[in-house]
Amino acid sequence: MEKKELIQNINRLRKEKNAIILAHYYQESDIQDIADFVGDSLALAQWAAKTTADIIVLCGVHFMAETAKILSPEKRVFIPDIMASCSLAESCPADEFEKFIQSHPGHTVISYVNTTAAVKSITDIVVTSTNAKQIVESLPSDEKIIFGPDKNLGDYINKLTGRNMLLWEGACHVHEQFSLEKILELKKEYPHALLLAHPECRKYILEVADHVGSTSSIIKFARNSGNKQFIVATESGILHQMQKENPDKEFIPAPPEDSTCACNDCFYMKMNTLEKLYSCLKNERPEIFVEEEVRVKAVKPIKRMLEISAKHGL
Repeated sequence: MEKKELIQNINRLRKEKNAIILAHYYQESDIQDIADFVGDSLALAQWAAKTTADIIVLCGVHFMAETAKILSPEKRVFIPDIMASCSLAESCPADEFEKFIQSHPGHTVISYVNTTAAVKSITDIVVTSTNAKQIVESLPSDEKIIFGPDKNLGDYINKLTGRNMLLWEGACHVHEQFSLEKILELKKEYPHALLLAHPECRKYILEVADHVGSTSSIIKFARNSGNKQFIVATESGILHQMQKENPDKEFIPAPPEDSTCACNDCFYMKMNTLEKLYSCLKNERPEIFVEEEVRVKAVKPIKRMLEISAKHGL
């Protein structure tokens, strides 16, 4: 089926079925362009919580679709490719994380949203890269905290807040792969370019960055900056929105250590395609299900996150 016909059919089906298409910034450009809403993890969770659509199609990875289902159990939630997982979520199996929690009693458990529903169900508060600092700072300064699963984000938040959170040893394969050496070479090639980095990057990348922030924060910084060139150290899908908003600016993807690649893609994010999105809407599968016992436990830390975020205007 040609691209134009695919888009027409997707538009027809979502209208007929009262469906909403939510897409993460890391999705391929065609999916971002057809989505009803494009955002980061926090924004997608907020939209999933308030939408009046009967069907939610989450174009992202599995944990994002699970989060939508947890927040909207009465709605049917789908994902174009059920195999679109997340290396960070996979780095934190629920049974192992529970043992870690049990071996460190008396800690408040904060989990990054990039986790399974099962991990969220044993968590006190969920955070995203957008609100992690504010949520940690909302807790008493002497509170003992376990933070998982992203060690790089946790270390960065410790540095910002002066906390000493106990960190789970997890990481995102995309953000772990950026090459400091190649980024410094790019800085020489583009001496006026600012380096924008996601806090899931390793410490030595963040130390040379001109701005560290979530995907939405990176986009906002580029929009508001008078600078014309940026080196971007996060998943390359974000460049599509940045270029659309700023056609007069240049965005250079930060390279990974693999010398054969000029940019850094998440394999899982790119598993979703227009063809799979059409098939998903047409056949109403694959559908996301979360066991009610798990959902009831998992929704509490997500709602706490949304409440604190609303309080801080995030």
